[in-house]
Amino acid sequence: MDQVQALNPIIQILIVMTVFSLLPFMFCAMTSFMRFVIVFSMLKTAMGTQQVPPAIVIIGLSMILTFYTMGSTFGKMYEMGSVPYQQKHDMVAALNEGSKPLKEFMLKQTRDGDLEFFVNMTHKTRPKSPDEISIWEVAPAYIVSELKTAFEISFVIFVPFIILDLVVANILLALGMFMLSPTIISMPFKLLIFIAVDGWALIVQGLVSSFN
Repeated sequence: MDQVQALNPIIQILIVMTVFSLLPFMFCAMTSFMRFVIVFSMLKTAMGTQQVPPAIVIIGLSMILTFYTMGSTFGKMYEMGSVPYQQKHDMVAALNEGSKPLKEFMLKQTRDGDLEFFVNMTHKTRPKSPDEISIWEVAPAYIVSELKTAFEISFVIFVPFIILDLVVANILLALGMFMLSPTIISMPFKLLIFIAVDGWALIVQGLVSSFN
């Protein structure tokens, strides 16, 4: 990082602009957005409503919840990143300092086994503190951990809907209605039960509370 800071300011600006172009990908993969969008997409699949809610609604809800759960982290990133920029106008140092709260957030959500694998691939000796681990070592471990967590939550959500589909399918089989799709019959009951238990509130509250 010191070598980058010693570069010509114009080259620094090019590096920073390159980083800014990657912000959408970083937002999707290095924040809580990933968990929200995966669980909501799996929920829509479990209910069998392929077009409802629309994808733009799921993405919008996931983005709003991401800003809600990470508001303090984004605030710390701005505060820590603005100090070196205001003092030295060093954009690279500002990015380096501003990324520390994000790394701290990801470390809290990352499983030890996933982090250990990527750290061991980079370091010959075990790091003595989290400060010795770069954000680019934490990021892949965080993504793997988030994928596993999101699918675990999705599995728990999926099970009741699968059971309801099996019950409806057995009833139709007993009645001899072989040509009637069980999904068409079970969908209204899924929606009714989901509304009765206030499913959206339960899932949103559970997801928000799942972040450390």
